[in-house]
Amino acid sequence: MTTATTRALRTPPALTGTTNARLPPAANPSLPSLTGLRWMAALLVFGLHVNNFGYFGGTGAHVVFWGFGAGATGVSFFFVLSGFVLTWSARPGDRALAFWRRRIARVYPVHLVTLGVAVLMTLTLAHQTKPVPKQALATVLLLHSWWHPWWQTLNPVSWSLACEAFFYATFPLLILVLRRLGVRGSVVLGALSVAAVVVLAWSDLHHWWTYTLYSFPAARLPEFVLGAVTARLVLLGKWRGPGLEASLALAILGYFFVPQFRPGYPATLCTLVGFALLIPAAAVADLNGHPSLWRHRRLVRLGELSFAFYMIHLLVLRAGTSLLGTKPHFGALAGLAVTATAFAISLGLSWVLYEAVECPARRLLLRRRTSSAKPQPPSQPEAVPARREAPAGTAD
Repeated sequence: MTTATTRALRTPPALTGTTNARLPPAANPSLPSLTGLRWMAALLVFGLHVNNFGYFGGTGAHVVFWGFGAGATGVSFFFVLSGFVLTWSARPGDRALAFWRRRIARVYPVHLVTLGVAVLMTLTLAHQTKPVPKQALATVLLLHSWWHPWWQTLNPVSWSLACEAFFYATFPLLILVLRRLGVRGSVVLGALSVAAVVVLAWSDLHHWWTYTLYSFPAARLPEFVLGAVTARLVLLGKWRGPGLEASLALAILGYFFVPQFRPGYPATLCTLVGFALLIPAAAVADLNGHPSLWRHRRLVRLGELSFAFYMIHLLVLRAGTSLLGTKPHFGALAGLAVTATAFAISLGLSWVLYEAVECPARRLLLRRRTSSAKPQPPSQPEAVPARREAPAGTAD
């Protein structure tokens, strides 16, 4: 999972009229629908892990597998969304070190706290794997996904954060390239990203590699690049994808087609195009004031908690095995009760992480930089074609 994010400030009004210049960064509208969609992706991953932990038996197990067996694709959604949001919110003239500083402030505090919880669990709970020091250090530094035997060390979901760390490292170069490419060049780069996923999925399916590519950061980079390309096309006013409803339908169809593929990296092919259409469609809906279920304030609030929820929920489920045992296969009512309890605990802890760790740590880590920064003159606007969809970026 990471994972990159968008903060919902308020629902932006429709962009009326036309303009020949992008608004300065301070006036950029937010994209609350993307925040709401983040929550749905996190919920898919939670459902997948409930399925994997075997809370349900019999018919209930079949229903949960039908609904959430493909939940791993929620991580692919996070990767595409991360590329879109970072490109959307990229600041003109931003330096790589300043960008990396903001990214560290955004994700690292929650990573360290949940990692500490995972270490405590290995020391106090039975049946918890204790990593060797090298594994633990690699996890702290978000390098563990580069070596497959270590990819699920301590807090297993942090493997996706290691992928995000690699994306962040490459982003200053990627945004430089994107800003130099025209519309055609951006489209070509997006097509090459899709082709790369096809080739990698085919090679993974045919066992060309010693280990699966599912958690390998370099193999997940094309999804991130595709998200960045779609954001750039929206920024240039050249996005021509289907609307929100049609894009959502394509994403859902791809999601339920996943069981026909081998689990792991090849399943990414089923949902990649749908996700790459859904995210910019939701952004354009926000910019034009079109109806969007994902803009609902409760979904947006849950979306704000989604990163913390993603990082803590699997630890809650793993802790539950000490009380419930491994794969208990409860009946429908007992399974629902246990799942609801695990969900409520995970959501409550995610609120604590967001309010007591994520937000204050980000403010603390960025305070010195912001307070010492000298006032800068307004940035020169970047010219774009006159279109209603020609937006400005959203706050990081």
